[in-house]
Amino acid sequence: MSKLIAAVDAASLRDDVPDFRPGDTVKVHVKVVEGNRSRVQVFAGVVIARAGGGLRETFTVRKVSFGVGVERTFPVHSPIIDKIEVDRRGDVRRAKLYYLRDRRGKAAKIKEKRAH
Repeated sequence: MSKLIAAVDAASLRDDVPDFRPGDTVKVHVKVVEGNRSRVQVFAGVVIARAGGGLRETFTVRKVSFGVGVERTFPVHSPIIDKIEVDRRGDVRRAKLYYLRDRRGKAAKIKEKRAH
């Protein structure tokens, strides 16, 4: 039975997911259906967490919109995600950046990772 589940999972995995980590600034292009129309909406922000593995893997993106912090969790292999773009690489020492929720302004800034 587990071979069958693994085969179904493997068929549903996406192969166009870029390499990104917590601390990276990403643009997630999300398909939004409004009535009978479908359009792509961009959700840009900092990846504060990645969780799970395989088909169940998720990541959380945080942005500040009009002074209000907005977080959205996406399944990595979801069909509603059109594409994921990595804007910049962040230099962080944690896997979960939940401390950014308490930071405001420049304190919430993440250092950019330098290419060696």
